[in-house]
Amino acid sequence: MGNSAVNQVVILGGGTAGWMAAASLARYFEGRQAQITLVESADIGTVGVGEATIPSIRDFNASLGVDERDFIRATDATFKLGIEFCDWRAPGSAFFHPFADFGQPLNGVAFHHYLNRLRGDDLGHSLEDHCFAVQLARRGRFAQPHEQPPTPLADYGYAYHFDAGRYASFLRRYAEARGVIRREGKVTHVEQDPNNGFITALHLDDGGRAEAQLFIDCSGFRGVLIEQTLQAGHEDWRQWLPCDSAIAAPGAAMAEPPPYTRCTALDAGWQWRIPLQSRTGNGYVYSQAFVSDEQAKQTLLKQMAESPLKDPKTFRFVAGPRKSIWEKNCFALGLASGFLEPLESTSISLIQTGIAKLLRLFPESGFHEVDRAEANRQHHHEFERIRDFLVLHYKTTQRTDTPFWRHCQAMPIPDSLAHKLELFRHRGELVKMEPEAFEPDSWLAIYSGMGVQPTHYDIRANKVPETTLTDELGKMRAMITQAAEQAPSHSAFIRQHELDRQS
Repeated sequence: MGNSAVNQVVILGGGTAGWMAAASLARYFEGRQAQITLVESADIGTVGVGEATIPSIRDFNASLGVDERDFIRATDATFKLGIEFCDWRAPGSAFFHPFADFGQPLNGVAFHHYLNRLRGDDLGHSLEDHCFAVQLARRGRFAQPHEQPPTPLADYGYAYHFDAGRYASFLRRYAEARGVIRREGKVTHVEQDPNNGFITALHLDDGGRAEAQLFIDCSGFRGVLIEQTLQAGHEDWRQWLPCDSAIAAPGAAMAEPPPYTRCTALDAGWQWRIPLQSRTGNGYVYSQAFVSDEQAKQTLLKQMAESPLKDPKTFRFVAGPRKSIWEKNCFALGLASGFLEPLESTSISLIQTGIAKLLRLFPESGFHEVDRAEANRQHHHEFERIRDFLVLHYKTTQRTDTPFWRHCQAMPIPDSLAHKLELFRHRGELVKMEPEAFEPDSWLAIYSGMGVQPTHYDIRANKVPETTLTDELGKMRAMITQAAEQAPSHSAFIRQHELDRQS
């Protein structure tokens, strides 16, 4: 392909990944000559159900100049302070993973070491009592953090739940208004350069051709370009993440949607519950080795608190990354780049970080091996770090009531996770293998919620006298409780947020 500038791009596949890529590229080429074409077929469905996200989605929308209130109305969105995990540690248990820190450091020592120091006493309170986001969530309340919070306790993140189909339509309007061309059609043949194997054009079922210098594969699990054509390969991580199926069904809207996702452990996997404004997303992620599809379907329908709006739909997947997301002149995004179950809502985040890699290493002067190698290195590192975080949820369970959970307890884990887990159990150290999608306090939330306690704490925590420490913790909890009680309900905040835009 030489060293000529790349300004002709074809995106194969619409949905969330395709239109996120199209919108980002339209923004990237703003003020420059470029031809961006997206090819999709209305006959080929997308996986999109009710989507839960992590806070980085706000950065993506901001990069496009999208107003939050326009986004909320267009996508049926609600706000998300984190995830509630029910029955994971043991049946009847519950804990919360917030997009926020717990407490605040004292004298350069992480907050949880002080709680660990006092653990021998009957504290009558927990780690979660020292997090404003958790206390908002527990009360069904929501408030946006101040741009300049008066105290570190008031600094927290938030994300959204939204309709993925509506989000794709929203981004399509954005992209087409900025010159992106949509072509309807199915690919019948992929044309390649006989000398180097680079893709030169897509042949469509209407007899047309879509030519480009760069092709972006957003064709989902099929991986039409990255896998079927270029055979990049896929890693199978089911030895660590045994779930390989999901069944999803939308339910009626909740009267008062909570500002968080709920993940409930079931006999052979887990159920998601995602509150949108007009409906509720429900699904059961499970392992076929431990439950049949029919049993999974009946379990989901029984577990749903709201009446289903559609028949359940089943999906198959294999956890693991594509061995490379950049092959020759093809870059894969979304499900075409690999899959990790949505336990921590990373699906859209992985699209976003994939786009960031592409734009940061964009082949402005042609295709260079060093750029491709770096994108693939970063991709694999990112998948491994999220993998370890997900495996932590399964491995540390105390459940022994079903074969699935006994399997999870006994299964081997990656060395990188074993290192993190052992170091936390030994001395409460929160290891961060930069870059990571989840901050140390996210790991702390799972450790604490699953009952993983360190044997030792940072000895520097002893410098604060015990009476001073207990007094400061009491003031911290009182401040958090008072602020949480003053916040509006989640639904009231959404209504006011939309009215503010219209006034």
